[in-house]
Amino acid sequence: MKGIILAGGNGTRFRPASLGVSKHLLQVYDKPMIYYSLSLLFLSKIKDILLICKSEDLKAYKNLLGNGSYFGVKISYEIQDNPNGIAEALIIGEKFIGRSNFCLILGDNFFFGHTVPIILQKASKNILGVNLLTFESNTPQEFGVIYFDKNQKPLKIKEKPKDGKSNSVIPGIYFYTPKAIEYAKKMRKSARGELEISDLNKVILSKNELKVFKMGRGIAWLDMGDPERLNAASNFVRSVQINQGFLISCLEEIALNNKWIKSNELKKNIDKLKLSTNYYKYIKKLISDKKFK
Repeated sequence: MKGIILAGGNGTRFRPASLGVSKHLLQVYDKPMIYYSLSLLFLSKIKDILLICKSEDLKAYKNLLGNGSYFGVKISYEIQDNPNGIAEALIIGEKFIGRSNFCLILGDNFFFGHTVPIILQKASKNILGVNLLTFESNTPQEFGVIYFDKNQKPLKIKEKPKDGKSNSVIPGIYFYTPKAIEYAKKMRKSARGELEISDLNKVILSKNELKVFKMGRGIAWLDMGDPERLNAASNFVRSVQINQGFLISCLEEIALNNKWIKSNELKKNIDKLKLSTNYYKYIKKLISDKKFK
């Protein structure tokens, strides 16, 4: 299983802030936004990752993440300079994907909850065409929505519907087989000039190759696609971390738990965090934890 994280786009809803930096590098409380979506790939036990970004942002991402060895993973990069749609990521990543199944995740959303790793790892297996996660939302008209028949079989997908007949939205994380690339190549651009991910998933649904994994109660989905949602996500992260004492989406901690790196290796590389931030102190505490020795 490989992973693709899409961190392109123009970030128009974040201007003027996004004129100088990729929106996926904006700070969400104590970490860059991209950490939260990357953590989902880590929790899915995916170590081979392709990050797609604009050419002007490439240096910043490489400064932040490098080749991934710091976290015990492999990170490579490709460019998407024009906003041609989410589904174009499959075409851009064709060589990287090869014959592997893969997870595609958008860089501006993440899940939080005790059962999230279990659901992600289940969804990464036994894929016919695509395995989708769904989340019940009070604002389905803002997202892609999946409808079910009376037997809870996936029936159809609509983009930003106003009929109110389904609240099951499709967040930005998808598990595909490589044949999805061929479907994407045959797609036509939508009226807004993009290869729409909903259109790709409709094709796979029509072939009865789509499975759904529902995210139930006790799981929070945080979409950070505009300033209001980003601020809400920052407040959520701050509240949980202060009250519970652990960090959300700490990539170093997940890597240690996955046994991708060892505490002594992390200790050698910790200087990249510098100074006495709370994040640095948390990593130092992890290094001294006996369970990671």
